Amino acid sequence: MIEFFPAFQDYLKKVAGPELAQRVVQAIAENGSARWYGRTLEERRAWHIARPPFWVTSTKNHADRATASLPGLMRERLESFGIDYAIIYPTTGFALPEILHDADIRQAACRAHNTMAADLFMPHADRLTPAAVIPCHTPAEAVTELEHCVKTLGFKVAMVANVVRRPVEGVAHHTPELARQSLWADVLALDSAHDYDPLWAKCMELRVAVTAHSQSQGLGLRRSHSNYMYNQTGHFADAAHAFAKALFFGGVTARFPNLNFAFLECGVAWGCTLYSDLIERWKKRGGEAVEQYNPTKLDIDYLSKMFDQFGGNVLAGRLSQEPGPQGQTPIDLLATSKDDPATLDDFAAANISSLTELHDRFVPNFYFGCEADDPMTATAFKSDWFPLKPRFKAMLGSDIGHWDVTDMTKVLQEAFEMVEEGRVTENDFKDFVFTNPVSLHAGMNPDFFKGTVVEKEVDELLAG
Repeated sequence: MIEFFPAFQDYLKKVAGPELAQRVVQAIAENGSARWYGRTLEERRAWHIARPPFWVTSTKNHADRATASLPGLMRERLESFGIDYAIIYPTTGFALPEILHDADIRQAACRAHNTMAADLFMPHADRLTPAAVIPCHTPAEAVTELEHCVKTLGFKVAMVANVVRRPVEGVAHHTPELARQSLWADVLALDSAHDYDPLWAKCMELRVAVTAHSQSQGLGLRRSHSNYMYNQTGHFADAAHAFAKALFFGGVTARFPNLNFAFLECGVAWGCTLYSDLIERWKKRGGEAVEQYNPTKLDIDYLSKMFDQFGGNVLAGRLSQEPGPQGQTPIDLLATSKDDPATLDDFAAANISSLTELHDRFVPNFYFGCEADDPMTATAFKSDWFPLKPRFKAMLGSDIGHWDVTDMTKVLQEAFEMVEEGRVTENDFKDFVFTNPVSLHAGMNPDFFKGTVVEKEVDELLAG
């Protein structure tokens, strides 16, 4: 959806009052493109201000532009798109959880947006359902908004902000004015500032899947001050990759084996690669396997003989040298470990003792939103390419409101090209556009599709 901002401002005033509403509008401006447009080229370069998105919506295709803002028109046109039922995610609402420095402003903005989205889309609940915007700076604020959205506003879908930008405490303490320029990315599940298990538990209680949608533009290597496409290309995949790794290594999928997670607008190829990477790393470094690299197990006698025999003028006899200025001999440097034995198994929290368990901590839990034009979607259905023959859960998640899609009526047609070209089967395509999205949400809440136009087909699928 493309929000009509004056209407959002009206909801802000209703929810938060005029004064706080004005602070929200100001915070959105300061947090967004105004930081870039309000600076000279020299200032952008000096502060490494990432070029923000620009010209992101349809204009020449005026019907699509109107459709993205008007749920009634979207419902009217949906059948011509070939889509029976759709879940709708926000644009302005996407940025609201990233308001960093004022919890009152952030929470009020998300509450106003969710109230507006409910009013706009609930009359069309048989064909369309909106995703609630869930801020995640703390587990408490996330749980509070999630409960309100599900129990009071009637939401069935939660968009969780899975990357929280936080000031580096050391910098903020010593140089507060630089706190906004020195941020780290908290991915909620590993080395987080908080324990987010209460949020995952609340999702289980409320029967809501975690659909994660955060950007990584402006972080790390995505800070070009001049090129939006450089910052944008692959950024959703990077944010999803970080979150998926954290869920796995942080043991979330071990502690919550029945909680579904979806990574949106990012494709599936990175998920296939991550799964393969985890398997190869676990085989070499998981559990007891990491002990094969323990420096204390080095055979010093053998190594000394090899150095003397093959070291030549440069290395022969070096292992027999006396201690250096730091009091350490060459052998001390090679065969001593400073690591705590309790911290050696990076896979410990994932609770894995076999490749099958690794598969089960990853494949059943994770769903991957893919654009219709992404040629790499087919990798999800190539089970024979990967260990244990996983079937990755790719699903259609095209960004019909933004520049990604130039014609809403062509989305399914474009997606079906991978069938016509022989890269996937028709059964694969059915999983992509129907079975996997259904299992994401009905797997958490069997009643999710009650009252929708696809209720009968979903019931038949679940019964089968």
